[in-house]
Amino acid sequence: MKATVRRILDDHIRPATPGASVAQPSDAQLLDAYSTAVSGAAEKVSPSVVHVEVAHSKGSEGARGGSGSGFIFTPDGFVLTNSHVVNRASTIHLTLLDGRRMSADLVGEDPDSDLAVLRIGAPDLTAAELGDSSALKVGQVAIAIGSPYGFQYSVTAGVVSAMGRSLRAASGRMIDNVIQTDAALNPGNSGGPLVNSRGQVIGVNTAVILPAQGICFAIAVNTVKFVAARLLRDGRIIRAHLGIAGMNVPILRKVVRFYRLAVESGVMVSQVEAGGAADKAGVRPNDIVIAFGEHSISSIDTLHKLLSDEHADVKTALTILRGTEKLTIEVTPEYRR
Repeated sequence: MKATVRRILDDHIRPATPGASVAQPSDAQLLDAYSTAVSGAAEKVSPSVVHVEVAHSKGSEGARGGSGSGFIFTPDGFVLTNSHVVNRASTIHLTLLDGRRMSADLVGEDPDSDLAVLRIGAPDLTAAELGDSSALKVGQVAIAIGSPYGFQYSVTAGVVSAMGRSLRAASGRMIDNVIQTDAALNPGNSGGPLVNSRGQVIGVNTAVILPAQGICFAIAVNTVKFVAARLLRDGRIIRAHLGIAGMNVPILRKVVRFYRLAVESGVMVSQVEAGGAADKAGVRPNDIVIAFGEHSISSIDTLHKLLSDEHADVKTALTILRGTEKLTIEVTPEYRR
């Protein structure tokens, strides 16, 4: 979008001679640039968006169906969607933009992050490009794309309203580093991509707060990359669980200098699960996690990657900032499948 606006400025607004006044872009020009960016991103991503249909066995009474959206993220047919869309499905069918309908196999799912990976066998597939959610800024354009009820893909656009939100998954676990956006999610859009103005996936649409208009959530794509890689490798994710919810925060520069920290940001604890590993170790809300064992922690994504099965039931040093005090406590993450 920025490139489009810059091109408009270069072609129509820049003064011809030095010293001449710069004309301000008109509303029509700005709207044209915005429309071009949204339609271009939708056109780029739409071939990868699929409609997901599932059937759930229900004994002798037949099958109960459901649907959602997803998107192809590799040329050889791997598809991302929400775990709650395909959970306990007996059959899964996908419909592509060109009308092809085919069965899909469940590679693996992770209810704790509400993500699932499917696979289809089909030629000539278009894969969506995965972006980088760490580079997102509040106010940036966000475009939600889905394929609700088998109709041709739908598009809604808005902005990134907030970063670092926490959302409770169906499994009860808090999903950290969630993107909040006002790009409306239509019914059936769960599992579809949230993209930026360049058509890069920045999140997977997952939920909408029904009583509140314009509040929608997406799992950040950096979390998606980690979960998808584990599902492709193992078909499931086995985690070490601390029992906290948190958000990325910057650390005061004077604190970084005083303690000679290796990071300038950390994970501020927003909630502590009663009776969980962190609670037993004495972690409190507003503590900032800066290291786990010998590894520095600068973000939630970094912490998630370290909380693998090899750290479950293993006593590990957790370094935190409590106010301006630096503390190291011992925590034993719990084993969770």
